Amino acid sequence: MSDWREITLGELCDSGQALLQTGPFGSQLHSHDYRASGVPVVPTEAIGHRRIKEDVVPRVSEETAARLARHRLHAGDILFARRGAQATGRSAIAENRHVGWLCGTGAILLRLTTPQVDPGYLSFLLSSGAASEWLKTHAVGAVMPNLNESVLRQLSLRLPPFGEQRAIASVLASLDDKVELNRRMNETLEALAQGLFKSWFVDASERGLPNAWQREPFTQTVEILGGGTPKTSAPEYWGGDTPWFAVADAPRQADVFVIDTEKKVTAVGLENSSAQVLRVGTTIVSARGTVGKVALVGVPMAMNQSCYGLQGKVDRKGYYTYFATRALVSTLQQRAHGSVFDTITRDTLASVQVTVPEAAVVERFEQRVSPLLERIRNNLFESRTLAALRDTLLLKLLSGELRVPAAAKLAGYA
Repeated sequence: MSDWREITLGELCDSGQALLQTGPFGSQLHSHDYRASGVPVVPTEAIGHRRIKEDVVPRVSEETAARLARHRLHAGDILFARRGAQATGRSAIAENRHVGWLCGTGAILLRLTTPQVDPGYLSFLLSSGAASEWLKTHAVGAVMPNLNESVLRQLSLRLPPFGEQRAIASVLASLDDKVELNRRMNETLEALAQGLFKSWFVDASERGLPNAWQREPFTQTVEILGGGTPKTSAPEYWGGDTPWFAVADAPRQADVFVIDTEKKVTAVGLENSSAQVLRVGTTIVSARGTVGKVALVGVPMAMNQSCYGLQGKVDRKGYYTYFATRALVSTLQQRAHGSVFDTITRDTLASVQVTVPEAAVVERFEQRVSPLLERIRNNLFESRTLAALRDTLLLKLLSGELRVPAAAKLAGYA
């Protein structure tokens, strides 16, 4: 690997091989500039792991986009999340369909201007665990971490010859493409399940309740469970095997299930706190601060006290309760209250009336949606395995422990 070179991002820019550019300042792009349709703008929250989250991009008019033309995206541009404890360290690459979109105020754009560096390879390198951790560590500000061009210029890069860059990117992209396929499949499956719930229960209620159906307070249809937080100053309570859910762990709506969390607790942490382990099929709804995030427990896990766990009294698998809770979110958000944070209380949940179908109808519904939701859950596990393999291969390829042909075989690419 003697032909590999070490170079900082700043040196790459100074040699004319790349440029860094911060997104438009707030004085150039205001909240009133956003429209329901128009040119997409990529903000901090739309920067995921190597991919732009297209479902959360705001838009501006063509006139506004023309005024900010210098921030238009090219294929191969890499966007860094500039601010926020959760976002800092993330980067995503612009693909062909993103050409003409705008870099948002919360992002920094990196554009390669040389054919000697492959954007795909560089994107994988910058999204590696080591690079992400470096960016988080060097971000400015303890309360609200913030990246700037000065910090990014110090980032060290390891570049093999161009041909090997392309080969590495191709192997890793094959795994990323499988993850993306699962993501899109989950969107389709979730839409089908949501459509079934609407036609069976929402539309049926609007036409008039069947004789055996009733209206009851929501709290009469579920068992409500509370969460807890083990003492953060006790290291023996953290880093265990049990996932611990916080609102930041809420999945995309299309993924339904939460199967992993950023933080995990130990058995002794559970024993010495009010946190309890929720069974698979429990619905979690966030109740404080960011209100109304809903997730279905995919593996046994605990949660913090800012959430409620809901276990249905009618359904066995929890699928009906999950979709019924999602249908209530807008109402719960409207009724949330609090002087500092919006809050849903048990009284809030009790104030909402819901339709209670016959148990036999709920059971038939769960039989219909079970194959769809189980496939979603399996796709999430598979994608997690693929992502772990991708990250492992990247690390081994960069260290020289593994060469491209062997990595391609492990990825199923060759």
